[in-house]
Amino acid sequence: MKIPGGGGLQRQLMRQMEKLQQELKAAQEELGQLRFDASAGGGVVTAVANGHGELIELRISPEAVDPEDVEMLQDLVIAAVREALEKGRKAQEEKMGALTGGLGLPGIF
Repeated sequence: MKIPGGGGLQRQLMRQMEKLQQELKAAQEELGQLRFDASAGGGVVTAVANGHGELIELRISPEAVDPEDVEMLQDLVIAAVREALEKGRKAQEEKMGALTGGLGLPGIF
C-alpha cells in the first residue's frame, strides 16, 4: 500500500538527514579546533585538550619537579589532565546535543 505523497515525505526526511550530517561534521571539525586549558598546583602544571577529548599539550614548570616528591607531580599532572579533558567533554556534549536535540543517536560522539 502506497501512502499518497509518501515519496515527497521520504525525500524531505532524506534532505533533513543530509543537512544534519553536514552540521554534525562541521561541529566535529569545530570541536577539534577548540582548546581547553586546566592547571594544577597554582599553575605549575598545565594541560591542554581539544574538543575531541585528546590531550594536545602538557606544560610542567621546573619548580614542580622535585625528585624527592615525584608522587605530587604525578597527582598534579593527573588533576590538570582530567580537568582539561572534562572541559572538552562538556563542550562536545553541549555542541552535539544542540544539533541532535537530545535524540541520543548512537555513534554520534
